Amino acid sequence: MNRRSIFTLAILFAFVSIFSFQTNAQGLAIGATAADFSLPDLNGTTQTLNGLKGEKGTVVIWLSAQCPVVKQYNERINQIADEYKAKGINFIGINSNSTESLDYVKSNVSEVGYKFPVLIDKDNVLADLFGANVTPEIFYFNEKNVLLYHGAIDNDKSGENITTNLLRDAFDLTLAGKAVAKTTYKATGCSIKRVKKG
Repeated sequence: MNRRSIFTLAILFAFVSIFSFQTNAQGLAIGATAADFSLPDLNGTTQTLNGLKGEKGTVVIWLSAQCPVVKQYNERINQIADEYKAKGINFIGINSNSTESLDYVKSNVSEVGYKFPVLIDKDNVLADLFGANVTPEIFYFNEKNVLLYHGAIDNDKSGENITTNLLRDAFDLTLAGKAVAKTTYKATGCSIKRVKKG
């Protein structure tokens, strides 16, 4: 192979790599429809989005057993999940961290007492598809699996100075038949520990 061919291949490879990264980094856009997915729960039973979704909507939330930010949010997460389940919105927890063993996740879920199923995203397949990067991170879908809101639960991880209840606001507007006013808000937390690929 001559020098020009090698150079051309190198440029092509770089372009493909950059394009792939941009596609993966974008994830689901507001207004996009999520395809049904299947993942195992903590007992190894396969669960699906359509099987767990709520009559009025669904929240897919990325969680971690070890993240201190998730620990700060756990009580609020349970309160919101319990309150809005009664209104037809279901929560689905996702753990994509390659550094957290199944036993560790099970123990944590039992300790926290999540009021919704937690699924295991081995190899970060769903995290990559959705574009999830931190824990906790929210994706809120309507009853047709259309993404209405993506980002943080509220604007203060400590819970002491909340001025904007982003997720609750999105729920309340949707349940009232109105459009979500703020569709995105940067989620802050611990990075999802992805497996090394390639």
